[in-house]
Amino acid sequence: MRSYLVDTNILIHVLAGDLPPEARAAVERIMTTGFSVSVITRIEFLGWRGHTEAGYEAARALVECARQHLLTAPVADRAIALRRSCSISLPDAVIAATALEAGSVLVTRNVRDFSRIDELQVFNPFDDMG
Repeated sequence: MRSYLVDTNILIHVLAGDLPPEARAAVERIMTTGFSVSVITRIEFLGWRGHTEAGYEAARALVECARQHLLTAPVADRAIALRRSCSISLPDAVIAATALEAGSVLVTRNVRDFSRIDELQVFNPFDDMG
């Protein structure tokens, strides 16, 4: 069974309820069969200062449905290698390294941010919208 690591931008769309029908169907399939997030995604998603109290609780409940990958030495080493080999932000390097170390497909709308990482499998649910 394929495993999926969901990026922050997808969780934001889920929480906002603004996924177009085609993207929503793909994301719901992924999230109902089990998904994971990087510790960086957890920090980005829950650390946003614009959350209302209810919004924060809804975000926390959503993240708690996921398997959470911590920042391990192999993930850190892979993120360092990615930062040294291509122009990528630290959060994106950790997210990509987490997906690579876990053998997961990264689910993101920001495909461009990860385009220089050839070995990374990326799925953009918005691509299937014709």
